[in-house]
Amino acid sequence: MLKPIPRKSLISTVRWSAKLITVAALAAFTMQDTVTKPDESRFTPVVLADNLDEPMAFEVLPDGSSYIIERKGALKKYNPSTKTTELITTIPVNTKYVSKEGVSREAEEGLMGITLDPNFAKNHWIYLYYAHPTEKKHILARWDLVDDQLVESSKKVVLEVTTQREVCCHTGGGMTWDKNGNLFLTVGNNTGNDKAAQTDERPGRESWDDQGHAGNTNDLRGKILRIHPEPDGSYTIPEGNLYPKGTAKTRPEIYSMGHRNPWRISVDSKTGYIYWGEVGPDANEDSEIGPRGYDELNQARKPGNFGWPWFVGNDQAFPVFDYANNKPGEKKDPKNLVNTSPNNTGLKELFPTAPSFIYYPYGVSEKFPLVGSGSRSATGGPVYHRSDFKAPKRPWPAYYENKWIAADFSRGWIMAITMNAQGDYESMERVLPSYHPVQPIDIKFGPDGDLYILEYGSNWFRKSDNSRLVRIEYNGGNRKPVVAASVEKKGGTVPFETVLSSKGTKDFDNDVLKYSWKVSGPGVAPKIFNTENPKVKFDKAGVYTATLTVTDSKGASNSQSVRIIAGNEPPKVAIKLDGNSTFFFPNKPVGYAVGISDKEDGSTADGKIKADQVAVSIDYTAEGFDYAEVAQSQRSVDATTQFAVAQTLMSKSDCKVCHQPNTKSVGPSFADISNKYKADPGALDKLAKKVREGGSGVWGEVAMAAHPALPVADVEVIVKYILNSTEKTLSTLPLEGKYTPQIPKTDNGKGSVIIRAAYTDRPVGTAKSVPAQTTEEMIVLRSPELNAAEAPVTKGVETKALGVAGQGFAVVAFENSYIAFPSIDLTGIDTLELNAAAQQREGSVGGTIEIRLGSPTGTLIGQQKLTVAKPVDMTKMMAELENGAKKEATPAAGGSSTAGVAAPKAPAAAPRNRFAQPPVRIGLQPTTGKQDVYFVFRNAEAKPIEPLMSFSRIKFKN
Repeated sequence: MLKPIPRKSLISTVRWSAKLITVAALAAFTMQDTVTKPDESRFTPVVLADNLDEPMAFEVLPDGSSYIIERKGALKKYNPSTKTTELITTIPVNTKYVSKEGVSREAEEGLMGITLDPNFAKNHWIYLYYAHPTEKKHILARWDLVDDQLVESSKKVVLEVTTQREVCCHTGGGMTWDKNGNLFLTVGNNTGNDKAAQTDERPGRESWDDQGHAGNTNDLRGKILRIHPEPDGSYTIPEGNLYPKGTAKTRPEIYSMGHRNPWRISVDSKTGYIYWGEVGPDANEDSEIGPRGYDELNQARKPGNFGWPWFVGNDQAFPVFDYANNKPGEKKDPKNLVNTSPNNTGLKELFPTAPSFIYYPYGVSEKFPLVGSGSRSATGGPVYHRSDFKAPKRPWPAYYENKWIAADFSRGWIMAITMNAQGDYESMERVLPSYHPVQPIDIKFGPDGDLYILEYGSNWFRKSDNSRLVRIEYNGGNRKPVVAASVEKKGGTVPFETVLSSKGTKDFDNDVLKYSWKVSGPGVAPKIFNTENPKVKFDKAGVYTATLTVTDSKGASNSQSVRIIAGNEPPKVAIKLDGNSTFFFPNKPVGYAVGISDKEDGSTADGKIKADQVAVSIDYTAEGFDYAEVAQSQRSVDATTQFAVAQTLMSKSDCKVCHQPNTKSVGPSFADISNKYKADPGALDKLAKKVREGGSGVWGEVAMAAHPALPVADVEVIVKYILNSTEKTLSTLPLEGKYTPQIPKTDNGKGSVIIRAAYTDRPVGTAKSVPAQTTEEMIVLRSPELNAAEAPVTKGVETKALGVAGQGFAVVAFENSYIAFPSIDLTGIDTLELNAAAQQREGSVGGTIEIRLGSPTGTLIGQQKLTVAKPVDMTKMMAELENGAKKEATPAAGGSSTAGVAAPKAPAAAPRNRFAQPPVRIGLQPTTGKQDVYFVFRNAEAKPIEPLMSFSRIKFKN
């Protein structure tokens, strides 16, 4: 047996080899080109794969296709030709932790990592890192992937990591390769969270002592590994890892140690330095049991010890907590680190701690203020070098050369981090600040030079409708003008004049633009106008097309057309509402009246236009419905017009795969369904339930697929259309009446009420008649609860993702910042409610919210001061959660069932949000009509980098 190398010799050997590596790296490190930062409009996020179920990681091939893994075991492929994502296979994996009390909980583990062999084009080798389905271990295995099929017989188990499964958390799973064919793998610490650091040395608490995991030189957990995979499925140890092969009480695979949860890892192809995100502990503030928590974005220029569980951030020390006596013990020395835990099976004397590169807490970071504040989860990302790509289609600009492009999973930002010639941190800046990835879990450049981001989505441990793979495309050349063409008046009796408008046309390159309008019609010589907004006169009846062509100074052009009908005055449609014209309020009636007037046909007021010639519809649609797609345009009004909302919803679903309006397909026709059920008063609820849950046996043997993802509100709109599909009348609603908005069960109430009225007049003339004109009026009453991050006018605020709770984005306010919502009807609104909070853990200092009209300095109609909230007692909260878990595991007294039949359970109460604060209520002075409403945030004593508060919702109350 080889003798252990003395610690001083080890350190000298590693330091000498590290010097050689460092010298070579510095020689390769180049200074940034002095180039201009590219405008954000040159970058376009393109959604590739969506509808994913907990995506974890991905790899991109040269042809643009992508392999994506999901935590529950799925391996999928995105095909750029068909723009579809198909399942290749599902690997059996473990996804649960089971405590000693027998309580089963969802685990972070499953299928965690994917990488392709550097010679994948020839050998077809794919590596997957996953949790064994039955045994307590994580496995790195290699397969042949041939014709998009995983060849099971080719499987080679490369590496195993022994784990525990009684308590959460941290799995790692990031993989990458260096230019020598060495594979890096990040491995989480697999340790329970208690107090601050995890150093519980009591018997039976090994799973809570990270001194036996991350701080143990003889354990692979809490490490970054570096191995060299061999063709036979084994691996060898490359020179230069933390401990030479054969060193007693060490694992030679370890490149670096002392990690809590190293995540996505990358190698700088020029320097050989490695970069990764490191997820830190949760403490909100410094205390006697340890410092506040920090996440880290780290750089390693050589193998090293990054200090966990004794240190975090810039060597902030945790005392080794004495759990037996419930008191903090001594702190370790980062320069002379000794591991004395009884759970340590490795060396006692460890290397001094390596420096952290970037580190940031929940609150504001004085050293790295741009990272923001709030929830944090450092992901990592790639270092950009143009030379890494062979003939890329869309290489990123030279401005990003040598920069580390890193993301944060919780905060939803992407940063470009600049290093100086020595590789030291210099600065950072946001990349595409208007793009807000929802929990970016993996990020890398593809072979084509594009940046790819995998968004995990809002929901943890379950499928999210906003999980997706996004490609960020860069256009470094000339961009076509963006053309907008419209017409002041779309028609009229001849002769009439109208103005053609190019308003909204723009060129992102700020090129000089040439405008050319061509107005053409049958039997009329085309007219050309070379001005932006010409006035055009029409003397002859007919249908004309006005086409605007805009050309930039480099010859790139783009066009858009509008239609004009001369000889028939368009009808006028008006909808008048009682009360507020911006918001609806559940269960409060909305009075409406529709009026039609037409120059040739008469009006509803004089009785010449009858009520049955007008289509009137009112629908409640779920949150997210794009009402712009409902527009009638110049389609003639008929019996289906009133169901335009339903038809729009159906066009986005699979309804017509199995059903047709009047003929039987796989399933019955809409007409058959209508005839069977329209007289049944309970049909709406019955059929809506069937659409969501599926069913069979009524119309034949073919089962109807379930559609649980469709919102109940949208299903009810669709079912109402089907039940009335045999009606021939244009409208089932009168021209005047009241509508009471009612929120369907399970709907979040954040949808919209769409009130529409449309009328098609009669053609003019006999032989060659001028076509009919259709005019539509639509009023959209929105929910009185607005998402603050969707404010169209902002200054000085930041947004951050609320992905953990699936609540979208929050606004972070600073001194003298504001947001505004234009054209809000304040009629009847007397109070505003904001879910605003100034949390100490986020570094917020509080301030005053002012409500002003017209501008940030306009009329003040309400204000409210918000102070910093009392900190949450994390120790007490964790004790309550632990106590709740024990209750789950213990059957209630007298709860046994009879004859093996389980007694029915009462519905579980909704979990209490322990961080929630009461809403901020702001009383308003009486105001009527539509106003531009400004929310202005003040605190003259706050520093520029100190947030005042954050909030995500605004509720208007009457």
